[in-house]
Amino acid sequence: MALRSARTSKRSGRSPGEAPDAGARPAESIPLPTADGALPATTGWLVRGKDGRLTAYAPTENGVLRWTEDRLGGPSWSGPELLPAPGLLPYLSIATGTEGYVHLVGLRRKPAPENQIRTDVVYAVQFQTGRPLRDWQALGTPYPKDLARGGLLGLPSAVIDPNGSLHLFARNAGRGLSARIQKPTGAWLAWADLKGSRMTGESAAVVGEDGLIEVLGPTDDAVMRWRQPKLAAKAERDLKSFAAHVAPGTLTSERTGADRLTHYWRDKDDRTVHAWRLDDGETAPLGGPGTGPIALLRTPVDGHDCTILAQRGLDGRPLLAAYPTENEAAGVTWTPTGEQCVGAPALALDGCGRVVMATLSKDGTLRVARQKAEPGLALEAWSRV
Repeated sequence: MALRSARTSKRSGRSPGEAPDAGARPAESIPLPTADGALPATTGWLVRGKDGRLTAYAPTENGVLRWTEDRLGGPSWSGPELLPAPGLLPYLSIATGTEGYVHLVGLRRKPAPENQIRTDVVYAVQFQTGRPLRDWQALGTPYPKDLARGGLLGLPSAVIDPNGSLHLFARNAGRGLSARIQKPTGAWLAWADLKGSRMTGESAAVVGEDGLIEVLGPTDDAVMRWRQPKLAAKAERDLKSFAAHVAPGTLTSERTGADRLTHYWRDKDDRTVHAWRLDDGETAPLGGPGTGPIALLRTPVDGHDCTILAQRGLDGRPLLAAYPTENEAAGVTWTPTGEQCVGAPALALDGCGRVVMATLSKDGTLRVARQKAEPGLALEAWSRV
């Protein structure tokens, strides 16, 4: 399986005094994505809608930036446009379901009486690609009468089950896991305590091919697991944790079989990537020292079932890798591509079935590289949106 680096497009930047790209907004009017080193980056910010068009989202001060493909498969985009969200921290968890709706979930902090700060989990939904975002709704915290404890709530992770229910998970003030569920009717259940303790980082949730949700929570030397016993049930603590030294905010997962999930994370000591599956028991080192979480995409390459990975390297450049799904023993080669970026890269399939890798550059612009129409996994030159 060939994996080659894409060269940076000559159009990826402007020389001093060069005219803006046609249709672009003046640089001074474009708000920049906010990079906050105290908050973990996320990878699921490039989303394919029901109509096949891609949308990219990035948190910024008091809002979310959105870029939208003008047509299926690109290459032209609209944006960025600012979706206002006063008080929103520069972090997003993004969940999509079979109906194509995009749910944005984050944490908002606002001044409260007596010099206090009120923390709320907030969410908004976009029903169609490029259409207006519905109003943000506050979902509170598990501690509605205790603002101090509410302020200890971790950043939320969100997934949608096959019934269309939105599930939210967050580390609570006791360093266990709390959850809240929105029914398909739109009604919200109360916050639930899923127990656990000693969590040191953010939770991560994923839906398996069987439709059941699994949630991970890191501790100092292991990863706790919660899993639904059946569809629509509350997730329960699974005693089958696994040993790992997880860098906070780096847990991600991918469906790699009919009833299997492969979990990935970055080691907090040497900053390399590791993988683990319940059936195998042992962790698999995948090299690639870098920063932040690992973007994941499972898709055929030359007819072979492959898992594609992307991350931000130690020098700030994106790194890309691919290997046969569940065959970590085959080895992983990390290939640098593109220019230095902030946050974490994102991966998606576009409406034409091509692998797309996206990054946010230091100047706040969106950069995109698509898979070439040739054997192997080679990317076209990076383009500046």
